[in-house]
Order: sequence, then structure tokens, then C-alpha cells
Amino acid sequence: MQDAEDVRRICLSFPDTVEKIAWSMPTFRVAGKMFATLPEEETSIAVRCPKTERDELVLAEPEKFWIADHEAGFAWVRVRLAALEDTAELSDILADSWRQAAPTRLLESYPELGLPAGG
Repeated sequence: MQDAEDVRRICLSFPDTVEKIAWSMPTFRVAGKMFATLPEEETSIAVRCPKTERDELVLAEPEKFWIADHEAGFAWVRVRLAALEDTAELSDILADSWRQAAPTRLLESYPELGLPAGG
């Protein structure tokens, strides 16, 4: 099962990423923009996700994804760490969120990390 240390290790492996405590929880930022948080007892993560994709994820896999009430108006989704298949799935989810927050200069400098959907 994936845990907070896996999240931390993966997030901090991305270029120009730092960890910062905000709202009494760890948050991860690329070039100053938040792309992941470890809320609650660090059993889930919150990541960037376009609203249309977010809604589809929640409907398709409600045991894995959900929307916190206070995040309903924003392009974020929650992910239960225990529901993930493996570290590769966690890494893919975090990389997708990182790409959505990363500035163009980083996306161009690290083409192996890919471009965000529609980018």
C-alpha cells in the first residue's frame, strides 16, 4: 500500500518541487504553485484535476476518487492511497497534477515528463 512517504518521495523527485506546510498539512508546489496535498491523517491526497475529468473519475471509481465539499468549486480531486493499485499509479497521478501546475519553461525543459492534457 502506498503511504505519505511514497507521496513525498515521488513529489520531490519532480523538477523545481518543494514541500511546504500550509493549513497544517504537507503541500507540494512546483515553481510556487500547489499541485498536491496530504490532508487528514495522510491516508489520501488531493491533486489538480480538470473538473470534467474529475467528475468522470469519481463516477467511474468512487472507491478511489472523491470530491471534498470545500474543493467542489475547484479543479481538485481526492485520491484514497489504499485504493491505488501500485506506486506506478500513484506516480502517474502525481505527475499529471505536477504537469498542470508546472510553468511552460519546466515542461519544455523536461519533455520526458510529458505535457498536460490539451497542452
